[in-house]
Formats: sequence, C-alpha cells, structure tokens
Amino acid sequence: MNLSLYLLTVLIWGTTWIALKLQLGEVAIAASIAYRFALAAAVLFAVLLLSGRLQKLDKRSQLICLAQGLCLFCINFMCFYTASQWIPSGLVAVIFSTATLWNAINARLFFKQKIAANVLAGGALGLGGLALLFWPELAGQEASRETLLGIGLALIGTLCFSAGNMLSSLQQKAGLKPLTTNAWGMLYGALMLVAICLVSGTPFGFEWNTRYIGTLLYLAIPGSVIGFTAYLTLVGRMGPERAAYCTVLFPVVALNISVFAEGYQWTAPALFGLLLVMLGNVLVFRKPKALPATVALAAKG
Repeated sequence: MNLSLYLLTVLIWGTTWIALKLQLGEVAIAASIAYRFALAAAVLFAVLLLSGRLQKLDKRSQLICLAQGLCLFCINFMCFYTASQWIPSGLVAVIFSTATLWNAINARLFFKQKIAANVLAGGALGLGGLALLFWPELAGQEASRETLLGIGLALIGTLCFSAGNMLSSLQQKAGLKPLTTNAWGMLYGALMLVAICLVSGTPFGFEWNTRYIGTLLYLAIPGSVIGFTAYLTLVGRMGPERAAYCTVLFPVVALNISVFAEGYQWTAPALFGLLLVMLGNVLVFRKPKALPATVALAAKG
C-alpha cells in the first residue's frame, strides 16, 4: 500500500509541471493558486460530506489546519512561483529536494525521532544527483542579487513545506485523517491567497478556454486532492524524512517526460546523476539491520 501511494505521488507531482507551464498566461499567479485550492477544497468537502467521513475538529485542530494552510497551500507556492522568475527551475528543484534533510531535522526537533544515517546519506546522494542532472542550468547562473533572492525564496518555500509536513504528522498522531485536515487546510490556504490578492490589488482574471480550465482541473484534483492526500498519508505512515524523498524523484519524472515533450537529451553527467538519485532512494528505504541477540544482550549489560 505504501509503495502504491509513493509511486502515485511521484507520478502525479512529477507531471504537474506540464500543467503549471500551460497555465501561465493572463491570470495572476496568486489568483490561479487560489482557484486551484478553492476547487480542491470544494471537491474534498463534497466527497467527505457525501460519504459521511468528515471528521469533527476541535479549536486546536482547526488552528493547526490554519497553520497547515499557510505553510502548505499558500506561502510555499508563492515562494516557489516567485523564485522561478529569478532562478532556473532546476535550481528550485535542487533546493526543494533538501526537504528530506529538513524533515529529518525537524522530526528530531519536534518529535524526538532519531535521525537515521541511511536517510541522511540517501538525501545527500539524491541532492548530489539532482545537482548533476541540472548542472548546465546551475553552472550558467550568475550570483546576482536576483539569484540570491530566488534562492532565499526557494529555501523559505522548502522550509514551509517541511513545517506543513510536521503539522500533518501531528494531526495524524491525534487520529485525524489527511482527507479532513487537507480539506480545511486548502480552504484556509485559498482564503489567505484571496486576501493577498485583495490587499495587493491583484485582479481575479480567468481564461475561459480548454487549456486553462483543463490545467486547473488537473492541478486541483489529481495534483492537489489525490497528490497531497497520498503524500501526507505517507508522512504519517513512513515518517516525514522518508516520505520527503518523493521531492527528489519529481524532477526525474519530469525530465523523462521532457525527453518526449520538449526534446530533452540525456548526457553522461545527467545519467550519473540519475544513478545517484536511484541509489539514494534505495538507501532511504533500506531498513536498519537488527542487532544479533548476543550483541543486543551485551549492549544492555
């Protein structure tokens, strides 16, 4: 079951970049993100109400959902979209892939979970592999003020994503399902984005064409309803640090699609980077070897 959710998350979020690129146009970024999560929240609430699976939340849980909406469905997306205007998407992907390491550190700080050496090693391998995959973009980037701002925003977005992971894990430890907490979180995130648009004077435009509506539906339903539910379920089952390795695999899926969609060509360094990413994935999911009985008894003694 975990493997199915993992593969589903990687495949869905590895393809959302196509929808994101197609969606860019006349509609402001903040408005498009608000539409996405408003629609996703509406779908989730409809499914939960019709199936009778909507859980009741107390005041504390609602406040955590509000924080989750701010971190996972508002600030991080604004940071990544804005950062992409100043730095290459490859650099954003490399920074985002550090979520594995941030989740391991935050799980230690918030939940006192031991940081597994294989997770850190796997995360480092994945980060190095992504750097090789996107090396042409990284090498050609000048260290300007805009570059530093872009890197800073991408890092803030990644930290917000990690914080959202911790909040979801906290909710699941309290017995709340991601379907319910995501519905509220996406609603709060959409409302905050609407507030940002109103305060900044951003117009609520809309493109009534097949391209925009189709991409909006894809990002809202598979990309948000299914993707976030599957991923955050993994956070609860596998732990934040292991689940976050998905972020390393998203760009790999995207590049493979780009071979057919945009004519991307694999190079020797990129293939070596892909190998490192795959090795990192094996390390992250490798179960620690149990100590022999004699060693365990000696350690206790």
